[in-house]
Amino acid sequence: MRDRIIVALDYPDAEHALETARSLKGAGGWVKVGMTLYYATGPDIVRELRSLGFKVFVDLKLHDIPHQVAGAARTLTRAGADMFTVHASGGRAMMEAATSAASAAAEKFRIARPSVVAVTVLTSIDEATLAEIGVGRSPADQVAALAALARDGGCDGVVCSPQEATAMRALLRPDALVVTPGVRPAGVDAGDQARTATPAEAIASGASHLVIGRPITEAPDPAAAARAIVKELSS
Repeated sequence: MRDRIIVALDYPDAEHALETARSLKGAGGWVKVGMTLYYATGPDIVRELRSLGFKVFVDLKLHDIPHQVAGAARTLTRAGADMFTVHASGGRAMMEAATSAASAAAEKFRIARPSVVAVTVLTSIDEATLAEIGVGRSPADQVAALAALARDGGCDGVVCSPQEATAMRALLRPDALVVTPGVRPAGVDAGDQARTATPAEAIASGASHLVIGRPITEAPDPAAAARAIVKELSS
């Protein structure tokens, strides 16, 4: 079960990220490198985390013209990312460019191809926020529309809130990845997340991976916090 938890290392520097990662060895199998950490360190952080034995989820939410996204996909593949994100709202051609570039780079460098997952609707967004940006759908309907686009664009799965995970299992192929941020253990403040669930609820809804950051990294003992979540899910 520990290989289904992705610990978000949302730090502004490599020193703190690597310190936490070392403390998590044996307690978790995946870590996430997001914008804050990647922009501060570049691709070297991916290599360093992999050298510690972790699988690395690079969450940059690539969203640009297909040519630029293809270039970024090649860079992330060569750096050793095990999984990375694109924005489904970039369109089918952009997602196809990302998956094709990742496959080509993996073949060229004789390494494993990373999984490419498409971000649908951020977990901080609710219906009112969608309306602000001109989307006249509910979050659930928008997630479904973008997930279908990601499926047709060749992505390996999607990123959505736990609340949409069950619908994704019906919409996507059986082996699709359903990565869910917005996961908070019972009793933990939701912070800036609008659509959340507990770890057990997210797994029961069909999530393949749970992204959990502050409840683990801000705990007095991050490894103990991670183990407690794994124990809860395994019971």
